[in-house]
Amino acid sequence: MKTREQFKLTRRDLLRLSVLTGGATLIGSRAFAQVCGEPLQPHPIDQGGGIGVGGEAFPTSPFILDPFTQDLPIPKAMAPVANPLAMRVRRLGGVDGDFSSPPSPDSGRQDSRGDRFNGSLIPNAGTHQLWPGTAGTVVTSYPQPIIYHLKLKVGKHSFTKSKVLPIDAGGNPVVAPGGQVGPTNLPDSTIYGFSQLDDSSGEYKPRFPGAMINAEYGRPALVRFENELDLKPDELSRNDFGAPDWAFLTHLHNGHTAPESDGQPNHMTRNNGGYIPADWCDNLYLNYPAGGDPNEKQSFLWFHDHRMHHTGANVYKGMVGLMPHYDPVLDSGDETNTKQLRLPGRRVNNANGTFDVKYDIPLALYDCALDDGVTQHQDFHNGCGEHHPEWWGQTFFRHYPNHGFVGDVFTVNCVAYPVLRVYRRKYRLRFLGASIARCYDLWLMASSTPPVAHPGSQGQYQLPNGQQCMKWTQIASEGGLLPSPLIQDHFEIWPAKRREFVLDFTKYMDGTPTTPGDVIYLVNTMFMPNGRKPVLPGEPDFAAPQPGGVTAATYKVPMMRIEIMGAPPEPDLSVMPTKNSKLRPMPLLPNASRLAALPHRRFELQRSGVAAGETEWLINGLQFDPTTSMANTTQGVPEVWTVVNGGGGWTHPMHMHMEEHNVLSRTGTRAKALPGGTDAPGAGKEDVAALDPSEAVTFYRNFRTFKGKYVAHCHNLAHEDHNMMFGWEIH
Repeated sequence: MKTREQFKLTRRDLLRLSVLTGGATLIGSRAFAQVCGEPLQPHPIDQGGGIGVGGEAFPTSPFILDPFTQDLPIPKAMAPVANPLAMRVRRLGGVDGDFSSPPSPDSGRQDSRGDRFNGSLIPNAGTHQLWPGTAGTVVTSYPQPIIYHLKLKVGKHSFTKSKVLPIDAGGNPVVAPGGQVGPTNLPDSTIYGFSQLDDSSGEYKPRFPGAMINAEYGRPALVRFENELDLKPDELSRNDFGAPDWAFLTHLHNGHTAPESDGQPNHMTRNNGGYIPADWCDNLYLNYPAGGDPNEKQSFLWFHDHRMHHTGANVYKGMVGLMPHYDPVLDSGDETNTKQLRLPGRRVNNANGTFDVKYDIPLALYDCALDDGVTQHQDFHNGCGEHHPEWWGQTFFRHYPNHGFVGDVFTVNCVAYPVLRVYRRKYRLRFLGASIARCYDLWLMASSTPPVAHPGSQGQYQLPNGQQCMKWTQIASEGGLLPSPLIQDHFEIWPAKRREFVLDFTKYMDGTPTTPGDVIYLVNTMFMPNGRKPVLPGEPDFAAPQPGGVTAATYKVPMMRIEIMGAPPEPDLSVMPTKNSKLRPMPLLPNASRLAALPHRRFELQRSGVAAGETEWLINGLQFDPTTSMANTTQGVPEVWTVVNGGGGWTHPMHMHMEEHNVLSRTGTRAKALPGGTDAPGAGKEDVAALDPSEAVTFYRNFRTFKGKYVAHCHNLAHEDHNMMFGWEIH
C-alpha cells in the first residue's frame, strides 16, 4: 500500500501545475504570493479538460463499501412558531434570546439592520414592501403570515453509515492518514445548516438538507433567518471553505418575492450582501402567484444561500432547504379530493397548522468530494498548499476551480446511495439539482446483477447490466405543473432545476405485475468529469477510458435503490395522469406581432481573460457590480430576453430571479428538443435556462407585483461566485 507521503506535491510541483487557473487573477495571485512567500508567477488561462484541469488537484474520496443499505431520509414539514409575539433574538456577544423582536410590518423591522437607504425605489431597504391584509395592496384579503424561525448553525452530518476504505485515484487501498489500514468509519462532516427546533430535545439542530416548509398559495409565510454560525461547537472544525465572515443571505429560489425578501446581493449590498453572526432577517413569502394569475402557480421551490462570491461554498456546506408549494384549488396534496387533480399524496393536517403529505417525496441530488488527507488545499483562498490529514473523510471544497466543482460521491437527500422503500401504489417524486455544477441524466433501470464496485471512479459504483424498466410521467418543471404530462424514457436535471414525476409501482411499464421485493435503480448516465460540461455522444472523450475502467458510453451510476414492498396501508385513490390529461394551462402569451413590439434584450455569457480581481466570467463583457443594473424594466411591461452561451466548452444553467419565463425558441447543438427535454418551448414555465455550449434561448417574461432590484446569474455556482451575474431593476 502507498503512504500519503508518496502522494505529496512539492511547492515546485504546485507552481508548475499553475494553481491559479483560468485567467489567473492578478489580485488573487498576488495575494497568494504574499501569503505563501513566493514570487508572483504568471499563469495561463485554463484550456484543458479532464480531472485536475489547470492544475486543480481533487481528492479521491474513501470508497463506500456497503451502498444501498441506508434508508433514504424523507423530510417532514417544520412547525411554525407557536407564539410569534414572544420571539426573541440575541445581540452579538449576548446570549440566546436576550432581545425581544416579534415580526412586524412596521418601518425598519424587516431585519436587524433597521431603516437604511438603498437606492431611489426603496428608501427603507429594511422594510417590507407589501404586507398581507394591508389596504390598497394586491394581497388585501390575505391572512397574516405563518411565522417560522430558522437558525443558521454549525453542525455535523454523516453521508453514510457504511464502512469506507481509503483508496488512491486508481482505486487501490492505501494507509489512512491516521495510520489505519482497511475498512474504517467515515467521520462526520461539518455543515452550516438551516436548523429548526427539535421537539424531542428542545434544541435547534442543523440538518442537510435543512428544514422543509410546506407552503400553500393564499397562506403567506414569514421565515426568520438568524445567524448563529459564530456559536461553534468546540469539537467541530470549520475546515477551510464557506464565507470567511460566516455571513449568509437566503434566497427562495424562485419565489415571486419582493427584493428585500429575495436574498440577493443587488438589493442587500452592505457587507458584500451578507448578514453576519447575530444578524437576522425576516423574509416574507406572500405565496401569491405573479399577476394574481392561477396559471402562474408553482409547485416545488427551495431556499439556499446567496452570499456574494461565496454562494457555492455555503450551499455546498449545507445551506439548502426545501419548500414545496401546494395549490388549495387544484393540487392541495389530497388525492381523496375529487374536485382536484388527485395527484399522489395523502395530506395529514397537523395541530400546529402545518401539514405533511405522504407518498409525495422530495429528492435533492448532491455530489461531494471527501478529503483524502493528502491532496493539497492550494488555492489562494484557503492556504499555501497545505494538506490536512486531520480532515480525512470530511467534505473537501475549493472555492477557485474556475470551471466548476464536482465530486465523486453521489447522494440523494445527502445520503450516499440510499434505499427508498415504496408500497405498490403511485408516488409523486420531486427532484432538485442541489449540486454545485453537476448535471444528471436519470433513468429507471432493473438489472440481473447487482451494482459493481469501481473504486476511484466518479460515482464509485456501476450498473453495467442495467436496462430501462419504467418510464417517467413528468407533471411539473420548476415553474409548476405542466399543461399536460410528458411521458419520457429519461430526463436531465441541472443545478437548481426541478422536475416532478408520478410513478406507478404496481407494475412495470410493459404491464408485467411486480411482486414484493422487486428492485429498481435510479441511474445517472451523464458522465461529467469536471465542472465544464458533460461528455456527450460524438465527442472525443466519449469512448475514452476513465478512472475505474468505465467510459462515458458505458457510464451507469446507480444513485438510489428502490425496493417495491407490499400493498399500501390505505387505498391508493390517486389518479395516474396520462399524456392527454389536463394539468395547468400555460399563461397566455401575446401574439407574434405584439411579442415583436416588446422590448428585447440580449445577454451573452462569456469567459473572461481579464487578469484582475476574481473575474473569471462575464455577461455582455461586464463583471457583476451590485451597485449597477444592466437592465432597467418597467413594472407591468413584459419583455423578450435572449441568453446566449458564448463559448463552446461550457454549460451554463442561467437563473432569472423573480418571475418564471416562457421559452419561445432555442437554437444550438441539442436545442433540448428531446421528448420532455428541459426548456422545450411550450413544455412549462422555467426559471433556469439550461444552456449547452453555443446554445441560445429566447423567452418571454413579465415584471409584476413588486418594484426594486433583482439579479440573474449562472447556477454553476463557481461561475456565479466569479462574477457571472448581472443586476436588473423594476421601476
